[in-house]
Amino acid sequence: MNRLTWFVSAFVSLLILCLISTRAQDVPRVHMSPPPASMDPDKKDVPADNPTLPRHMDLAQLQKEANDLAMTAQTIPADVANVRKGVMPKDVLQKLKQIEKMSKHLRSQLNP
Repeated sequence: MNRLTWFVSAFVSLLILCLISTRAQDVPRVHMSPPPASMDPDKKDVPADNPTLPRHMDLAQLQKEANDLAMTAQTIPADVANVRKGVMPKDVLQKLKQIEKMSKHLRSQLNP
């Protein structure tokens, strides 16, 4: 009889939990309206979905840096495979720091 009581109470608890989670999904979501347009007369109407590129950017240099970043990043899987074999490449940590630094620099150049 004790098992039957436990089973019934567990079933009822599960049923209540399902009902509560179903009711939580029925709660209407409050959607916020978009912010009002800027009242600054100097600010031009530039859509937020179309970001502009910075004016003083050397695109050839950025492409070279992106290629260098990609080439350095391509060596990491082989280094990690060596770590799994028990061999720690001496420059893997330095390469990871370099990748992070290059990535931050590219991001700062592309996002003024």
